[in-house]
Amino acid sequence: MTADFSQIRRIEHLPARIAGHIGKEIAEGRIAPGEKLPTEHILAKTFGVSRSVVREAIAQLRNEGLVETRQGVGAFVTESLGRGSIRIEQADLYDRESFRSLFQLRMPLEIEAAGLAAVHHDDTDLKKLDDSLAQMTGAEKWTDEGIVADLVFHRALAAATHNEYFPLFIGFIAERISLAINAARATAILEEIVETTIAEHVAIRDAVATRDPLKARAAMRTHIMGAAARLDLTLEKF
Repeated sequence: MTADFSQIRRIEHLPARIAGHIGKEIAEGRIAPGEKLPTEHILAKTFGVSRSVVREAIAQLRNEGLVETRQGVGAFVTESLGRGSIRIEQADLYDRESFRSLFQLRMPLEIEAAGLAAVHHDDTDLKKLDDSLAQMTGAEKWTDEGIVADLVFHRALAAATHNEYFPLFIGFIAERISLAINAARATAILEEIVETTIAEHVAIRDAVATRDPLKARAAMRTHIMGAAARLDLTLEKF
């Protein structure tokens, strides 16, 4: 079944909704530059979601340059003049060709990230991949929590490159790709698409663990081509 891109607006997942709400509060001055955001616990209770959903929302705001996080302290609103960010307007992604363009950008970035992760990862990186896979395959894999775990996996893989720029760019793209995950889930048999996606991620993790960059790149290519196909998007095969 062909993905209906007109429904993306309706099925935007929880982290994006929360990030949008907080972003609006910042834009309209109700949360001032330099002000600390409430703790993950408080935000989770306020919005009625898990802390992992809040964490992903904060990551989105960070990649958009709206907040900065300080280890062990929290997230703070950045000064408006100092905000530097990559922006893709959300409305642009309701168009099929725009989504295809995003996948074309994702392809070289994530394939190379998989290869670098295979070479440079350490035990901590592999544990983070395993933890995200455990959440992807757990009882909540049918829910938004499964989508959050999917994004966490891609962030962990980017971090495993030990190149500071891959998490920045892949994290930004992954947030937009989450819209595609929702669209694909809504237009397919949920059990089939979730199990297929999990299998693709397991293949990537296992390839990275072998420290074989060619195998890791091939596994990531298979995943991205599969993800595009599930949205009826055709990508070039080079």
